[in-house]
Order: sequence, then structure tokens, then C-alpha cells
Amino acid sequence: MEEHIIADRTLIRTAQIISGIFTPFSIPFVAFLILFLFSYLRIMPLTYKLIVLGVVYCFTILMPTLTIFLFRKINGFEAKDLTDRKKRYVPYILTILSYVFCLLMMRKLNIPWYMSGIILASLLAMGISTIVNLKWKLSEHMIGMGGIVAGLISFSELFSYNPVWWLCLFLLIAGILGTARIILQHHTLSEVLTGFGVGFISALLVLHPVTNVLFRIFLFK
Repeated sequence: MEEHIIADRTLIRTAQIISGIFTPFSIPFVAFLILFLFSYLRIMPLTYKLIVLGVVYCFTILMPTLTIFLFRKINGFEAKDLTDRKKRYVPYILTILSYVFCLLMMRKLNIPWYMSGIILASLLAMGISTIVNLKWKLSEHMIGMGGIVAGLISFSELFSYNPVWWLCLFLLIAGILGTARIILQHHTLSEVLTGFGVGFISALLVLHPVTNVLFRIFLFK
């Protein structure tokens, strides 16, 4: 009996660590980091890359984390309280506002569409998730993973590289992360799969060269 309890606690702790490592806020920053390290964008000046990464970090990680932390403190909420669907709207809105500021800043800096598109794809996914949240609680972690997988497919078309090994890696991570969210009882299987689908479709529509014509017009109008 004690062995089963210890095993369950270990499993839950492992799931918590996995969820903490692959937080949704880190997805855009990781995407830009991968572009700057493993695509032809690595030839860009270091100063330029640091400026872009700094803007992305400030508006997609620092500001959302800080504003949501202040929101929790002001209202006396614990982190687990935000798993309640009805209490997620303010964090969603705060995060969306931060991403809007990030997109505006990137447009002001004349960042190419395929980089600004990462932020726009995130905004589209969050907008859909906010609407769906009226009736259903989607997994933000899996929305992010779906976006990464679609981003890999899209950029492989744009930069002409073979994404198979990267896809294998991130699909494996997506499976592990989705399982972790279910083990922690934060989401059901349908919420995990639908979240992945929302992220995947949003990123594919915005980033893939075949489907992103309207979004490119939006970014450059």
C-alpha cells in the first residue's frame, strides 16, 4: 500500500515538474530562440537578435507573469484557483494585452512577418481559447505545443529544411506534457487534444506560406 502511495506521489511530482518546465508563456521565446540558433537567421547581428529576444521576453513572459501575479495577490487567489474556468478570463485578457503590445512593438521595429507571425499566431490561439473557455477549459500548455508543431511544418516550407527529427522530438514532448496535464487532473483527454488542435490550426493559418496571405496583409498594411 505504501509503495503505491509513494509511486503515485512520484508520478504527480514528475507531472508537476514537466508542466512547470513547458509553461505556455515560454513558447514564443523558445520559438524565436530556435530560429536564431538553428535557421539561417543565426547569421543576423548579435545585437539585433538580443533586441528581438528582449522584446519577446518582456511582453510574453515577464509582463504576463507579473500582471497575473499581481492579480492573484490583489484578489487573494492561489495558483490552483486559476484552474477554475470562470477565474481565467482576467489572466487571459492580461496576457492578450501583453501580446498585442509585443506585436505593435515588433511592427514598429520592422520585424519580418515570419517572426511577427509567431506572436500573431499566439494571439489568434488565445482569442479562440478565450471564446471556447465560455463553455470549456482548454489546455494552454497543449495550445502552445500545437503551435510549435505547426510552426516547425510552416518554417520547414519557408526555409526548405527537413523537420522530421524536430517533429519527432516535439510530438514526443507534446504527448508527455498532455499526459502530465491529465495526471494532474487539470484537463481531460478531450481538452488536451482540442487545445493541441487549436494551437496547431492557429499557427498553420498564420505562418504557413500557403495559408497566411491574409495575415501577411494584416501585418504589413
